[in-house]
Amino acid sequence: DQKVLGSKSYFPVLPDQADENDIVEAFICQHYLGTDINAANIPKELVIKQPIPNQSDVTVLLKKQAEHDVKISTNVKVERAQYLKLANTNAQTALATKNSHKESMQARFRELNNVFELPQGINRIECFDISHTMGQQTVASNVVFNTEGPLKSDYRRYNVVGITPGDDYAAMDFALTKRYKKASAENMPDIVFIDGGKGQLGRAEQVFNTLSQENLVEKIPLLVGVAKGESRKPGLETLILAGSHQLLSLPSTSAALHLIQHIRDESHRFAIAGHRAKRQKASKKSVLESIPGIGAKKRQALLKYLGGIQEVLAADIITLCKVPGISQALAQTIYDALHDK
Repeated sequence: DQKVLGSKSYFPVLPDQADENDIVEAFICQHYLGTDINAANIPKELVIKQPIPNQSDVTVLLKKQAEHDVKISTNVKVERAQYLKLANTNAQTALATKNSHKESMQARFRELNNVFELPQGINRIECFDISHTMGQQTVASNVVFNTEGPLKSDYRRYNVVGITPGDDYAAMDFALTKRYKKASAENMPDIVFIDGGKGQLGRAEQVFNTLSQENLVEKIPLLVGVAKGESRKPGLETLILAGSHQLLSLPSTSAALHLIQHIRDESHRFAIAGHRAKRQKASKKSVLESIPGIGAKKRQALLKYLGGIQEVLAADIITLCKVPGISQALAQTIYDALHDK
């Protein structure tokens, strides 16, 4: 029996006037012949719509990479033809969805520019947020949107150091300076949203004024604070404009507000994810560091041999003894320390 196990859509960047068959050939080679491709992921048969220019040569390369026979089939019939038709339908649906999302995002950008009326338009937006627990493991996030949506390749996180724990203003200062002190004109945003009120926005203004005076930025983007309402409910956000600190509220149905909420929420998610990872790493380090006789090398050996801190916590004394460099006495010490005995 044969069945569909799943599907995944790819959207390659194509040159103008690209030939369909050349595109298919290039995609097969790039997808299956990369240096980091597991040979087990290369199937025994590829079904495509029509022959590609160098099909025999590509087949030979696939066989060599996979270390098993590989067949490229065209003009298939019956069941495989149905699967090929299904794949084509899925591709068309994915493309339509992507184009619809792209058009929706572009409409939101246009609506946002109707609000702020920037002469050059809005093509790139960045947003910053700060996350920490009681001032510890502070992480700042910087997420980027363009007219097609989140530009995740340009996302950045900053491990904030050298500030008073819990000082969100100083953390924002740190992140903004880190991001823009060496930024090129090409990747400067048109708008920077700051997740916070007048205090955070004021700190951002100070940072950009300093960078401008030191000729480290050619042009200061529009700075906008995004303050949550008293109830902190979505749709009740207040925008604070740099300079005048004028307050601006948009209707809850506004496409511009939806875009602001999207990038603000994405910035918040990205900051929290980074903070949690940093906190977890610190927790793993501290729980082993507190055990007498466990130095850096033994900590590394435990984590590497057993696969992680959870496996170390779950290990019994016999398992701990199997770790290189861990004697039975030390295994007993580790076990007792991790189980509060």
